[in-house]
Amino acid sequence: MQRREFLTATGGIVTALGAGALPGLALGQNVAAPIESPYKRLLVLVELKGANDGLNTLVPYADPAYAVLRPTIGVKRDQVLQLSDQFGLHPSLEPLMPLWKNKQLAAIMGLGYPQPNLSHFRSIEIWDTASKSNEYLQEGWLARAFAAVAPPKSFVADGVAVGSGDMGPFANAQRAISISSTDAFLRQSKLADPHGRAYNKALQHILRVEGDAQFAGAQLKPKNDWKTEFPKHAFGEQIKTAMQVVSASSGVAAVRVGLGSFDTHQGQVGTQANLLKQLAEGLVALKAACDELNRWDDTLVLTYCEFGRRAKENASGGTDHGTANVQFAMGGKVNGGLLGAAPSLTQLAGDNFVHATDYRALYSSVLRDWWRLPESAVDSILAGKFSSIPLLRA
Repeated sequence: MQRREFLTATGGIVTALGAGALPGLALGQNVAAPIESPYKRLLVLVELKGANDGLNTLVPYADPAYAVLRPTIGVKRDQVLQLSDQFGLHPSLEPLMPLWKNKQLAAIMGLGYPQPNLSHFRSIEIWDTASKSNEYLQEGWLARAFAAVAPPKSFVADGVAVGSGDMGPFANAQRAISISSTDAFLRQSKLADPHGRAYNKALQHILRVEGDAQFAGAQLKPKNDWKTEFPKHAFGEQIKTAMQVVSASSGVAAVRVGLGSFDTHQGQVGTQANLLKQLAEGLVALKAACDELNRWDDTLVLTYCEFGRRAKENASGGTDHGTANVQFAMGGKVNGGLLGAAPSLTQLAGDNFVHATDYRALYSSVLRDWWRLPESAVDSILAGKFSSIPLLRA
C-alpha cells in the first residue's frame, strides 16, 4: 500500500513519518522532557490559507500612498478600527477589539524572507519547514522541535492538525495526528489494529500510525459540556475540535487549524470581509474556551500564511501574490500592540513590499521565549540564529 492510499483509507487519522536524522540533530540526541515540561504552554497555529491580504487587514489609513495603491478596494478611513494614528484594523475584525484594548493582541508587521517565492505550494512549504528560499527540508519546524526536546509521552499527541490531512509544520513528526473531528477520530481509532510485525518500512509506518491512533483515541476524552458558543461555520467547527483536543486531560503541545481561501485575485472586498469575520468569531470563541479551561495565560495563538499580496490592486478588484505580510499573536501573556516595522508603501521591490523581519524570528520567539527551549536546540531547529520578536510581556 502506498502512503497516499493509506492516508486516504484512514479517513483522516494520520501520523507523520519521522524517518531519518534531522538536520543538525544526530540520532539519539533527543532530550527527554523535564518534569516541568516546556510544552505545558500551548501553541495554536492558524493558517490563513491562500494568503491573506495584510495591507487591507492592518490598514495604513494615514499614508497617502495607500489610497494610490488601493483606489477601489482600499478600506475607507471612516470604516477602519483605529489602533493608532497610523494604523487600523479591517472592520470585520471588530470582535477582536476587546483583546486589543486589553493588550492581549499583537500585530507583527513586515514578516517575510529573502528571495521570496510566489508559488502557493513552495512558499507554504518554506514557512512550514522554516527553510531558506532555496532549501528543501523534509521535516516541519515543529517536528524538529519535538525531536530536539520531546513532549511528555503522556500527551494525546505532540501535535494535532485539525481539518486537513496536510501536516504542515508537523510533517514527519513521530507523534503527530490529523483529525477532521473528535467524534470521527474516536470512531476510527477503535478500528485501528497496531498488532503484528513488518519488515517493510511502509508497513512499519502503517503499524505505527495505527498504534498512535489507538493510543490517542484512548487518551482523548474531549469536553462536551461547553458553555462557550462556537460559530457554526467550518472554521468555528475547527476551533471547537481543536479545543476538544486541548481539553483532553493528557495534553498536547501544539494544534493547527486553517481558514481560507484568501487567494483573492478578484472580488476581494466581499471575500476577505467574510473570511476575516469568520476569523474574528473563531478566535473569540477560542479565547472563551481557553478561559473556560483556565488556559488563556498558557496559550499562544499565531496566524501565518505563505505570503502577502501585491501592493497595488489589480484590474479585477483583487490582489495578486506578493511578499511581506502582517500576522497576529494573541494570548494572556502576549505583549499587545504593533510589533515590527511596516514595509514602505513607496519603496517597493518591483510591485512588492520589502520585508523588515525574517519570519523565522517569529518561530524563534515561540521556541526560545514561549517554550524556553535551550539556545543550542533553537539554533539547531532553525539552522541559524534569529533574534526573537518581543511577543511576550516581560
